[in-house]
Amino acid sequence: MRHRRPSLKREAALWCEGRSIVAGIDEVGRGPLAGPVVAAAVVFPVGAKPIRGLDDSKVLTALQREKFAVKIRERAVAVAIGAASVREIDRLNIRRASILAMERALRRLGVVPAHVLIDGLPCPELGCEHEAIVDGDARCHSIAAASVIAKVLRDYLMDRLAARHPGYFWETNRGYATPEHLDAIQRLGPTRHHRYSFEPVAQTELLMVSAAPQSV
Repeated sequence: MRHRRPSLKREAALWCEGRSIVAGIDEVGRGPLAGPVVAAAVVFPVGAKPIRGLDDSKVLTALQREKFAVKIRERAVAVAIGAASVREIDRLNIRRASILAMERALRRLGVVPAHVLIDGLPCPELGCEHEAIVDGDARCHSIAAASVIAKVLRDYLMDRLAARHPGYFWETNRGYATPEHLDAIQRLGPTRHHRYSFEPVAQTELLMVSAAPQSV
């Protein structure tokens, strides 16, 4: 069966209704044990043609994502990025921090969307009119574009953090709970870039504290 690429059908329908500024938004980094959550918002011009080959960031290679990120920025009317830090994730919880990152991306667009398309389930806290599309990054062109922009930036940030904290293999696992990452947390302990509200990190920290010598 032929793989179906994300289309501009939903955006085109909204353009026909007179909504000229339609933003697709997606976030990357909900699941990792380390690093920020990053969101991107992308607005294509009315009547835009699909970018050939553009797809959900998860099915593209790193090199493909970087090439598409350039094309997206060339073709889009507006592109913006927002993030929420590890501290905000631990303080708010990952869902609320993800929405905060999306809000920041929307505020930085420089244009006010008449309609927002997001991946997944509705987010009433987003505070604007939006439409949630399940598997939106695989079905909706502007959401797929946002997923690529967010993924490229987050990978860049994790590469930078990996250089400062060698041994956790963030340059390859991107902060996710891979066996080598979990082993590194056990051996080296968590860093300030780990999410202490996530169970594997919290449990490791608890074990380390309980194993430390007690002062008399």
